[in-house]
Amino acid sequence: MRTAVVWDALRSVLAERTAATGREGLDIVDAGGGTGGFAVPLAALGHTVTVVDPSPDSLAALERRAKEKGVGVSALQGDADDLGELLDRDSADLVLCHSVLEYVEDPITALTAVAGVLRRGGAVSVLAANPVASAIHRALVGHFDEARAVLDDPSGSWGDRDPTPRRFTAETLVELLNATGFAVGAIHGVRVFADLVPSRLVDGEPGAAEALVALEQAAATHPVLRDIATQLHVLGHRA
Repeated sequence: MRTAVVWDALRSVLAERTAATGREGLDIVDAGGGTGGFAVPLAALGHTVTVVDPSPDSLAALERRAKEKGVGVSALQGDADDLGELLDRDSADLVLCHSVLEYVEDPITALTAVAGVLRRGGAVSVLAANPVASAIHRALVGHFDEARAVLDDPSGSWGDRDPTPRRFTAETLVELLNATGFAVGAIHGVRVFADLVPSRLVDGEPGAAEALVALEQAAATHPVLRDIATQLHVLGHRA
């Protein structure tokens, strides 16, 4: 439910790249892919998937998950910045960069590395935390000073205890992608309502989950609602 909007965008990219390359199975890299929430389903669709992640524990869980689903996924330990050292240049059709730019030392360096492993016309899927949503969520639990701090801080952080070092608006994500040579495509808001609606309203009503997914899909490109989503999803293409 929380990733339905991202999957909609990925399905469109996969169809586009399959048509452009004439290959049913694409080469996909999941930078920071962790335990394989995206990688394993993509491998099950017939794609060749490589996960690059700094955590050996996450990679071990990924391998168990892939084995349980009966698919093969390559696992490499490293950071997004290391893609150029771990993978061949121009070797990927699609790179996922989900919940990564918030934590890397330098987002420009990370996206430059992503661009290096993408083939011409290849796509990057970027998913990042949104500071506006963080301000809303801090206010809803009564942390009003922290909510204001998010809005005032250039990195979108609410303080020293904030587990997310930086957050991005749609504008800053577009600037990052343009600066690293990508043509920016669709921008979607992810989890506009899903993090605000109490789970009892979803779990206890027949059809509520499906209705919430439909609402999320409608809100994802709404000119106002998109920009208050918990995460922002941007597609970029290597020129």
